Amino acid sequence: MKRARPQERIVPRRKPATAVIIFGSLLTLVACSSSGGSDNTAKQSSANSSSAPPSTSPSSDPQAAERRDVLAAYSAFWGEQVKAYNQAAIKGTGLKKYATKKALGQAIADVLVMQQAGTATKGAPTHQATVSSMVVDGAVPKATVRDCLDISHWNTIKKKTGQVKPFPSTQPLRYITTAKAEKWGKQWRITEIIPDGKQTC
Repeated sequence: MKRARPQERIVPRRKPATAVIIFGSLLTLVACSSSGGSDNTAKQSSANSSSAPPSTSPSSDPQAAERRDVLAAYSAFWGEQVKAYNQAAIKGTGLKKYATKKALGQAIADVLVMQQAGTATKGAPTHQATVSSMVVDGAVPKATVRDCLDISHWNTIKKKTGQVKPFPSTQPLRYITTAKAEKWGKQWRITEIIPDGKQTC
């Protein structure tokens, strides 16, 4: 994804400031219902719900497992990218397992810029990600992830002093980012990250 250089903290041009991810509650679905009316009506409704099969279920989506795998890979990608940016080094991370093509190349370029500038990042971004599209019947399965990134707790720092560099006044702290993913063998990999600083969320 294009990000501002680590010393600039401008979203549309800097990856480290743009992103991913905490998925702990990402796929949690909570269903709430209320009952009313007479006791007979409530009992009848209960009986109907227990005897009739549900019209929809997670298993009714043939792509449900693939969607979970895409989000898991996206989460892992961001976890490894945050590690790389926080230490200003790719070595010792698993980034190459989850990123390739443009996403990996941009991460490596960002790390080199940080090394030259003597900066790193501290903290981590948070996310609200969903799989917005998926095609699994081709030679290479592909998916698109739409994410609301919150970088308010992911700061650029001077490595020697630990001094935090403030965000520019025009820097949105929550904005939409799109990720492209491809499945190579059994592993989904992030191929491109596209931040959109104009779409806040």
